[in-house]
Amino acid sequence: MAKESVLIVEDDPDIVELLHYTLEREGYSVAVAQNGEKGLAEARRRKPGLIVLDLMLPGLDGLEICKALKAEDATKGIPIVMLTAKGEESDIVLGLEFGADDYVKKPFSPRELVARIRSVLRRGRSVAESKTRIEIGPVVMDRERHEVTLEGSDVPFTRSEFRLLWTLAKHPGRVYTREELVEKLTDGEVVILDRNIDVHVSSIRKKLGEHHSVVATVRGVGYKCSEKAN
Repeated sequence: MAKESVLIVEDDPDIVELLHYTLEREGYSVAVAQNGEKGLAEARRRKPGLIVLDLMLPGLDGLEICKALKAEDATKGIPIVMLTAKGEESDIVLGLEFGADDYVKKPFSPRELVARIRSVLRRGRSVAESKTRIEIGPVVMDRERHEVTLEGSDVPFTRSEFRLLWTLAKHPGRVYTREELVEKLTDGEVVILDRNIDVHVSSIRKKLGEHHSVVATVRGVGYKCSEKAN
């Protein structure tokens, strides 16, 4: 099973070490950025499953990062848990208004932080799974009807093709490896070769015609759904 990814944006090396150790032990894939500029760049590049974001950072502060990420289509859906050493209610309120999902005050219990992370991720999955309709450019997907339309015309999709495109379209901009897509298509129950994913993608692109760029290749990694179709 693919690990859920967490990006830690924190400048205190002791806290970074504690968080890195705790989250890896809990089964998360962890990346670290130790200042605001790197944190914003890594969030945009990696599009992690969740960000643990310190409010007090050198360079860009956490509030600026939060505001920037929530203003961009490719990153606005990434859950954010804020860390704050300040006791000022205004900072917490402002962070939540900018789009952060939760907060933990320093000093904190690692167990409490892990519980908050799990809760935020569960809420995010529930929202994503509750969707029944997704629009990406001229492509509209209806999960209840198992229908795909392109510029208003029906396009026949197999079950596997629909599940693959739906998986990508739920999180535009997020890169999925072939292994992750295999798992999504099979629920871990059937053995499918990674290269079969390439075959499905090729078929989807043919059916989308001039709008084939909805599904983009990320060389050496896998595939993602573009925010907009050409």
